[in-house]
Amino acid sequence: MTKRNKIIYWIATIWLALGMVSTGIVQLIKLKEEVDKTSLHLGYPVYFLTIIGIWKLLGSIAVLLPKLGLLKEWAYAGFFFVMTGAIFSHFAVGDSAMEYFGPTLLLILTFLSWYFRPADRRVS
Repeated sequence: MTKRNKIIYWIATIWLALGMVSTGIVQLIKLKEEVDKTSLHLGYPVYFLTIIGIWKLLGSIAVLLPKLGLLKEWAYAGFFFVMTGAIFSHFAVGDSAMEYFGPTLLLILTFLSWYFRPADRRVS
């Protein structure tokens, strides 16, 4: 792995983990704005925030820990599903482009972290 690829991997992975942890915490504490957006605006049940919040925190731990290739694959897949689900949910209710920014950025970071991950963080 080249030095450039390592730098891209770590920058993407750290920002991905920070984004997932911060949004996961907001979902777990059920911040009023998050509850209103998810439940009233997008139409999802409030308990959905707990499920996604927990999985975001666990996924962040998985992508940061060394080795554990298969677990990382599941975490990356989960991040992909959650972020594409968020993008399509905002699209379905006709939200403005600003609502797409967060999930799209996290989706790009997910892809970059997955693509540039070192060999010891892949499934053998």
